[in-house]
Amino acid sequence: MDVPLWLALIVVGGLGIKLIRPPWWLVAVLLLGGFLLADSLLAPVIDTAISK
Repeated sequence: MDVPLWLALIVVGGLGIKLIRPPWWLVAVLLLGGFLLADSLLAPVIDTAISK
């Protein structure tokens, strides 16, 4: 079964927020940091680390 990445992230994020109850500022920082890292020079390094 192929699940789109965006759907999987929404489900996992929703469950994490519901179960763990992190502060909203931490969620915002992680989302913004992930967005900025995806477009940085470190993106190929992160991609190879995840793909293995």
